[in-house]
Amino acid sequence: VQLVESGGGLVQSGGSLRLSCAASGFVFQDYIIAWFRQAPGTERESLSCIHSRGGSTDYPDSVKGRFTISSDNAKSTVYLEMNSLKPEDTAVYYCAAEYGHISLCSQPADEYDYWGQGTQVTVSS
Repeated sequence: VQLVESGGGLVQSGGSLRLSCAASGFVFQDYIIAWFRQAPGTERESLSCIHSRGGSTDYPDSVKGRFTISSDNAKSTVYLEMNSLKPEDTAVYYCAAEYGHISLCSQPADEYDYWGQGTQVTVSS
């Protein structure tokens, strides 16, 4: 199982980025894929979660209305579209995978079986 994030970088406040999480080594349609982020000195924050067979979770207030999760089953890839970025969005962004139903999206981060290496997002003011 492999998850590879990409798309991070340095962007000015108000800008946009689209992160990708390319999955391989498992049946994509049988797993939930979640996005998390972690800034230095903080706990890992859950952003959203999706199941390719249908359904996605809501977003925390910190990103609601600005971030959108989506899935391309043909490419076994989950995206996180991030708009109106703010300096407080600066963090390492991770995707994680877990076999099962979308109801598992509510589980804590440490219960996800598979993780990518993370991609850095830095938003300058």
